[in-house]
Amino acid sequence: LDEKPDIVGISIKSQNFASARIIARITKEIDDTILVIAGGPHPSMVGSEVLSCPDIDISCRGEGERTIVELLKAIDLKKGFTGIKGITYKKNGAIIENPPRDFINDLDSLPFPHEHASLILRDFDKYPLTAFKNIFTIRGCPYECFFCGSRNIWSRRVRFRSFKNVVKEIQSLQRMGLDTIHFDDDMFGVSKNRIKALCAALAEYCLGVKWSCELHVKLIDDEIISLMKRSGCYSIQLGIESGNNDILKVMRKGFTIEEALQACKVIKRHGILLYTFFIVGFPHETEETLKDTVSSMRKVMSHEHSYSIFTPYPGTEAFQFCKENGLIGDDFDVSLFNHQSPNNCFCLHIRPERFRFLVTNIERMVDRRIFFNKFKKTFSFNTLIKLKSLGFKKSLRTARRLLVSPYR
Repeated sequence: LDEKPDIVGISIKSQNFASARIIARITKEIDDTILVIAGGPHPSMVGSEVLSCPDIDISCRGEGERTIVELLKAIDLKKGFTGIKGITYKKNGAIIENPPRDFINDLDSLPFPHEHASLILRDFDKYPLTAFKNIFTIRGCPYECFFCGSRNIWSRRVRFRSFKNVVKEIQSLQRMGLDTIHFDDDMFGVSKNRIKALCAALAEYCLGVKWSCELHVKLIDDEIISLMKRSGCYSIQLGIESGNNDILKVMRKGFTIEEALQACKVIKRHGILLYTFFIVGFPHETEETLKDTVSSMRKVMSHEHSYSIFTPYPGTEAFQFCKENGLIGDDFDVSLFNHQSPNNCFCLHIRPERFRFLVTNIERMVDRRIFFNKFKKTFSFNTLIKLKSLGFKKSLRTARRLLVSPYR
């Protein structure tokens, strides 16, 4: 009776909730006394709905670092969960949703994941260094894109890590041998002044680091991109989403397609790799707006397009809109509708059969572009020089990886 219960934690995104339910069920079949705790974006977006799964006992909502520590201590001490903010749990057949937890204001107080990974991750030595390349410098996003759920999780109030703290983490990663990082913020920098200051810190204290990020169109000009390039930026992701200004306005992207295309020219002019995101099949989409998006994809000539079909995720404004307009029913299973699913069609003005025909042609265009860019990258002069320096066996493995994925 004094033994502590075993615990299985599952991080869940909406599109893999079905898989998470299977894992939870298998866990309970092995031992029904195991506590199953769910966390991640999906529980944060839908709240107590997660516990409709009979095999999930507790869910953590929002930022989980402090919530999970307090929860595990309560489990160890066999205390109740009444005072733990940010959790939803089952008690005597009832679902109880505790008040939300306050956001962590001092992000510098959080530890660096890579410094503790060797103590926590099983088979740590099998993980590549690149497993630790993603860094967050902020939490929160000031924008309010119609389809995005980020503000529901982090809020629109942006919280920043100090430059000193960011530099310290990057320097520690460099000492491990990692020379390439990706800033995984919802929107890197947020303001031009923030970007300038961070670039200055990277240029002075993180010599030799190469980095990438996602950037908002409105933040791009020659001065900013030049500073980013000098501090080590080699790749920028740009969420253009649509080539039609009416659709961009409904999306609330905050820029026009003309501004986006100009931003792409600035990035390419400075010799930085450009990756662009496009979404087709927005609820307000028409055949004409789709044509505008295809035209813009061709004009951009980015190194890579990330192509998606619009997917409404539970808890977002877009999901509610689709439900109110009869585009999804009460039996909607989001796990069957992912960004490239052939079943996706949430358009008010295009029938599913016609939409599938139109997007199949777009997909073929994107596939041709991806193959061409893979081929071009794999057999570029710089790649051949790098492969030569690696040696024959490692060169073969690296060449295979480059052919399998356009990203590095």
